[in-house]
Amino acid sequence: MAKQKADGSYDSSQIQVLEGLEPVRKRPGMYIGSTGYDGVHHLIKEIADNSVDEAIAGFASRVDVILLEDGGVTVIDDGRGIPVDKHAKTGLSTLETVLTVLHAGGKFGGGGYKVSSGLHGVGSSVVNALSTKLIAEVVKNGDLYRIEFAQGATVTSLKKVGKTDRPTGTTITFYPDPTIFKETVTFDYKWVVNYLRHQAYLTKGIHTTVVDQRTGERQAFYFEGGIKSYVKNLNIGKDVVSEDIFYVEKQVEDSGIEVALQYNDTFVEMVKPFANNVLTPDGGTHLVGFRAALTRVINDYARKNSLLKEKEENLTGDDIREGLTAVILVKLPDPQFEGQTKNKLGNPEVRRYVEQVMNEYFAYYLEENPDVAKKVVGKAILAARARKAARAARDNVLRKGALDGMGLPGKLWDCSSKSPADSEIYIVEGNSAAGSAKEGRDSKTQAILPLRGKVLNTERARLDKMFANKEIVAMIQAFGVGIGESFDISGLRYHKIVIMTDADVDGSHIATLLLTFFFRYMREIVEGGYVYLAMPPLYSINRGQNKTYVYNEDELNGELDKLIAERRKRGTAIDEAEDKVKQAGVTISRFKGLGEMDADQLWETTMNPEGRVLTQVRVDDAEQADAIFTKLMGDDVSMRRSFIQARAKEADLEELDV
Repeated sequence: MAKQKADGSYDSSQIQVLEGLEPVRKRPGMYIGSTGYDGVHHLIKEIADNSVDEAIAGFASRVDVILLEDGGVTVIDDGRGIPVDKHAKTGLSTLETVLTVLHAGGKFGGGGYKVSSGLHGVGSSVVNALSTKLIAEVVKNGDLYRIEFAQGATVTSLKKVGKTDRPTGTTITFYPDPTIFKETVTFDYKWVVNYLRHQAYLTKGIHTTVVDQRTGERQAFYFEGGIKSYVKNLNIGKDVVSEDIFYVEKQVEDSGIEVALQYNDTFVEMVKPFANNVLTPDGGTHLVGFRAALTRVINDYARKNSLLKEKEENLTGDDIREGLTAVILVKLPDPQFEGQTKNKLGNPEVRRYVEQVMNEYFAYYLEENPDVAKKVVGKAILAARARKAARAARDNVLRKGALDGMGLPGKLWDCSSKSPADSEIYIVEGNSAAGSAKEGRDSKTQAILPLRGKVLNTERARLDKMFANKEIVAMIQAFGVGIGESFDISGLRYHKIVIMTDADVDGSHIATLLLTFFFRYMREIVEGGYVYLAMPPLYSINRGQNKTYVYNEDELNGELDKLIAERRKRGTAIDEAEDKVKQAGVTISRFKGLGEMDADQLWETTMNPEGRVLTQVRVDDAEQADAIFTKLMGDDVSMRRSFIQARAKEADLEELDV
């Protein structure tokens, strides 16, 4: 931006005009959300979504993604191929136009696509602008065309370079620009696998493949059942109300509505709403329509069949959605997403479409499957009773707190700071460790909440049971966000919630119990990046007055090898018959638990922001996290045994970083 003139005047000379793809490089976050991990992977999505759109339109049967050894990525489809003829408006080839002009594409009602995940026509050109190099290859009638760009500028113009056995298709290879993506330009194989698996679920008949040339890994996906297969997969490890999955696919005016659902015996809801294959995590009109219809249909069925008593109030949406797993997929010609990252669908007519389909076909399903219907209604009635019991228990807890003058739990040693951004709370296992933590902490910013024993396994517990558990109640009071229908993330009192347990099996179990509670009932604090795992050291290496802390056996051996090498370099005689500790000339102390550390040691190793090691708990893949908690904390012992046996050799607290 031009500098302000000394006299404070404001005229046309101070207005900057960015041309071509300059705005993208100047403000990349406006187009891809961020320039971190999420942003660099969003580039793959922008290109691959175009290939998926070809499949949705019926012109492609496969989408392949190859992670290249040199850091680039190639996306290949067997669709029609981006047009290469001259574009009347730009005077450039259509391929070059699509890759260099913002808001140029086949998704503006010109007949290129009836349904697409693209909205603004900026995807391909944005990827081009944010790449050090992009190569586009298009096959038309067996002829291969090629064009190359650097940071969005054309380097080699479009040329026909030969013939190929493929009749049609598009191949895009690009390299993210490290001057834009300063955090990372390394693609995550697991992210690509997750993305392509979802696209295979959401588009019947499509084959998707990911190949990682860096490691040799490869996976391919094809699901004949589409979103029915998706629901079945989401319910793996859970006891389902019925093996049968409700499924409907209907066209309403110019939009396609597809819904699959199945109930399980858990107490949580998992509903995945998609619009034109794009996950809309914040929901939107399709989700609103689905929920309204589901609530209406089940209440109507319960009344009609006398499953609800005359004086009983209607079941709420929350009651009815307990244990629900569903996928909603709408396909429409003009999706109105909120922003380029497409987190929420805004088309008002879609609510009516989804309600219409669900009202008619889910009502038919319940009538034709009375055994399933009675189980679903019965589960919702139990949920309603539990909800009322939980509300009474919560009110009782709050009432007692008010009478005792305790807005916060009595055993909490709070910090003096009133700024959540500067405050952190350590959830500490055991009174002895809590005592050391209290003495060693920075009382201005660090609060201590001791836990007694192992907390309740909330994977198999409703809210009413949680309000009877003192440790759970203490956390609810301390965090300030409430729980259930009263949950409000804006009340969070600490922006770092640190789980500090011993580095042993019991400590890992307690950490897993806590993470289960957070994930199931306070997921927003996990998704917001507020939850951390403290990593206390296992050993201290003592050499005179100097101490070095290490966190595992590998680090210990590495430090000992380094010290032995230093002694050799100084000419010190080394007896190879001695063990490494004696060769290194040090003594080793092993910490059996946090309770064995005094206040100074605990501060120095685990609580001092200057030297501590914290692992932030992320939910990169909510479905995978859900499956892991189901395996680890659910009722299926065989699944848990298999999981533990498969990972026994790699057991580490870091495995909890879901």
